[in-house]
Amino acid sequence: MTEALDAARVIRARAGGEAIDGAVILGTGLGEVAGHDDADVVFSYADLPGFPQPHVSGHAGRLVIGRRGGMRVAWLQGRAHYYETGDARAMSGALEALAALDVPRLIVTSASGSTRDDLAPGALVRLTDHINFSGLNPLVGARGDDRFVPMNDAYDAAFGAQLDRAAIDAGADLPHGVYMWFSGPSFETPAEVRMAKLLGADLVGMSTVPEVILARRLGLRVAGLSLVTNFAAGFAGGAPDHAGTKRVAAEGARRLKQVLDHYFAAAGDSP
Repeated sequence: MTEALDAARVIRARAGGEAIDGAVILGTGLGEVAGHDDADVVFSYADLPGFPQPHVSGHAGRLVIGRRGGMRVAWLQGRAHYYETGDARAMSGALEALAALDVPRLIVTSASGSTRDDLAPGALVRLTDHINFSGLNPLVGARGDDRFVPMNDAYDAAFGAQLDRAAIDAGADLPHGVYMWFSGPSFETPAEVRMAKLLGADLVGMSTVPEVILARRLGLRVAGLSLVTNFAAGFAGGAPDHAGTKRVAAEGARRLKQVLDHYFAAAGDSP
């Protein structure tokens, strides 16, 4: 936690003491949703103690802080994944810094593969739950009773309902779904996708779940949005690859930006 406090001091020194109302982790190919035109300050993760160093194309490794609508937002352009480090706690330093800055809410975004005919590439989906198929947990080895984090409300229902309203205001569809975490970096096999669908997963991907667990332990309210970049392997002809994931994510980023813009505008207007 010492590194997180140091990172929070660095951020406050350059970004000022004004409250940060929310944070967004931007997944593969979605970094440009943050923009820079309305930024107060831009940090490289390398300059922030405890922040990860992403080593995946499509993850810039920058923290952008600025106003969006009526709120001041911290945008994390990229994440570190379990498959890069073998450490499910790869995002713990960044999340602990957000908690040290008293950021109250977090939106976690990702690219994902779909197991449903009606969730075609380009669809934006709000996560209502997840399945930790990997069996890994970022709280293994933690001390204290707060490691026993209740997960029945991992994705805050009221927070999610606000995103639903923002999608309506933006004229965008926002279906709901359950996300299953695979460790990666290899994509899922067709047999694994059939299993995922059988177990109730609408989406499959290689991120999100560790961050949600860590954020809930820290007391952040969490919502999840995932952009479908492909049908999952063996489903509806799905044959995912990383280049295609980045391409479709970049194309679908506009829809994500519209929903988030309407959310931050409405939330900033609330008393």
